[in-house]
Amino acid sequence: MKNRTGFGWLELVLGILMIILGILSFVWPKGAMTSMVMLYATAAIITGICDILFYIRMDQYTGFGPIVALISGIISVMTGMMLIIYPDVGEWIVYFLFPIWFIAHNVFNLATLKTLRMAAGDFCYYFTLIASIVGLILGWLMVLWSFGSIRSVSIIIGFYLILTGINCIVIALGGAGRMR
Repeated sequence: MKNRTGFGWLELVLGILMIILGILSFVWPKGAMTSMVMLYATAAIITGICDILFYIRMDQYTGFGPIVALISGIISVMTGMMLIIYPDVGEWIVYFLFPIWFIAHNVFNLATLKTLRMAAGDFCYYFTLIASIVGLILGWLMVLWSFGSIRSVSIIIGFYLILTGINCIVIALGGAGRMR
């Protein structure tokens, strides 16, 4: 297996986008559910592509790819595409598919922790572990509050997006950004 070194520009851009979306979810909770559907879709598609690329890279360099990464990537891309195709019902899609996306993405993160530890070290490993557990809890809270107020769901989405953005930046800066 080849070493993962370098700087992850895609992870950095994704992290910055996620942090911006998270802050906007706090500032404009109603607007986050209606006018920002396309930005959420973009974040979901980029995350899905990153997960699928991770699967492909791992398959190329190790001979097998974690199937959870492929499934998580497909769900993320599907979530994003549904948000783009049905912008008028984006709020309902956010209520029902974002929790699934959050949960699937965090299951993927937990499933690939061992690889991340080998590639980026202990700090990235523990940070991703904690962020993924918090993300799972937030995903399940969204399932439980799917018919709750827009404000509470926006706060959960905002917190998760900021946490995920920070995690992407930590991974990008941790040297797990690309394979040589």
